[in-house]
Amino acid sequence: MPLKKVRSHSLIFNLSQGLADKHSRTTSLVGVRTALHTDLAMSSSAVPPPERLRTPMTVPRRHMFGPGPSNVPPRILQAGANPVIGHMHPETFEIMADIRSGVQYMFQTLNPVTLVVSGSGHAAMECGIFNAVEAGDGVLVAVNGIWGERAADMARRIDAVVHTIIAPPGGVFTNAEIEQALIKHRPALLFLTHGESSTGVLHPLDGIGQLCHKYDCLLLVDSVASVGGAPVRMDQQEIDILYTGSQKVLNAPPGTAPISFSERACRKIFKRRTKPVSFFLDLRWLSNYWGCDGKAARVYHHTGPVSAFYSLRESLAILVEEGLEHSWKKHREVAEYFHTGLERMGLKLFVEDKALRLPTVTTIVVPDGYDWKEITAYVMKRHNLEISGGLGPSAGMVLRVGLMGCNSSISSADMVLEALKDALAHCHKSKV
Repeated sequence: MPLKKVRSHSLIFNLSQGLADKHSRTTSLVGVRTALHTDLAMSSSAVPPPERLRTPMTVPRRHMFGPGPSNVPPRILQAGANPVIGHMHPETFEIMADIRSGVQYMFQTLNPVTLVVSGSGHAAMECGIFNAVEAGDGVLVAVNGIWGERAADMARRIDAVVHTIIAPPGGVFTNAEIEQALIKHRPALLFLTHGESSTGVLHPLDGIGQLCHKYDCLLLVDSVASVGGAPVRMDQQEIDILYTGSQKVLNAPPGTAPISFSERACRKIFKRRTKPVSFFLDLRWLSNYWGCDGKAARVYHHTGPVSAFYSLRESLAILVEEGLEHSWKKHREVAEYFHTGLERMGLKLFVEDKALRLPTVTTIVVPDGYDWKEITAYVMKRHNLEISGGLGPSAGMVLRVGLMGCNSSISSADMVLEALKDALAHCHKSKV
């Protein structure tokens, strides 16, 4: 072989060998780094395990007499402890069908599109607003407490044209005032809170639905603090969207929110120009998951809280066994007994008109010379009993006591009266 060709082959060999050696060294280095990284990952964590989770969880038993959540009876707790099954299993769908029928009874409606939102009452509030309202739609909010304020906020976030009428804390609107606002603003939707838990007001509903429909407006009602404890008749009162929460009169754990839509509301919602801003709260998806749309097949939308469904079904079963009218009567009578006891102690009720007092949540004017925080802290420490201060427009002005569902009893009312009497006698540091 000629010398030039030999040198050429030798050069090529040496270059190839050099590249191979470099690749081998690189591969080896990568391997070492990977092994080192794996060893480090397996040998230690950047965040150590929390020592708190090595000890058992302890939850105190308390008398939940605030505006919510209320105490959950053992029967409902036991129902929630049933084995978890799939959220798309036929047995789950049967339970959901039971829940739907129970909600229809509680709401007094035959609306096919009746379901439960996986979330709190706020989620149901957004579900109603986000589905019924599009950007540019007019929304009239009757603000008689914090929930009207929040509904207005939600509607503004989706670029609705929001108008408000505002009642003073503890006040309500006359039907004439509502009609005047409907004529002036011509909204697509009116929002009204039936049981305003921040002020203790039970707003009259009769005639408002008819007024809304006279002016081509939907009526959306928040009944979180009232339904089951005060009369609500969705169909008769021509309410288009009605919702509540699981943790009040129903005595179920927080996290599920029944809601129902009238045929009139569904026509507007299912003919809207744009999709709702929330996929999770889109009524087309939700109505299919809950079997409300008449379709044979249900399509996966989200993983429903199966255990919470068990609890909610049981709470509705208890309401059915007790009877809706009996529940309304019980809450009214216990509230009247409680109010009389408060007045005998010299305490003043925030809502002066007896007919407008919410039977589930009572608002008490903070007595002169006392700090509400001292009172609520004292009854919690000494009596293991929760009551609350004001919220929103009533902040700093009232104490709020909730007697709902199983807590709506003479014995519970007496327990609160005794705790308040004790607090007023001993909270001397808060006097001025």
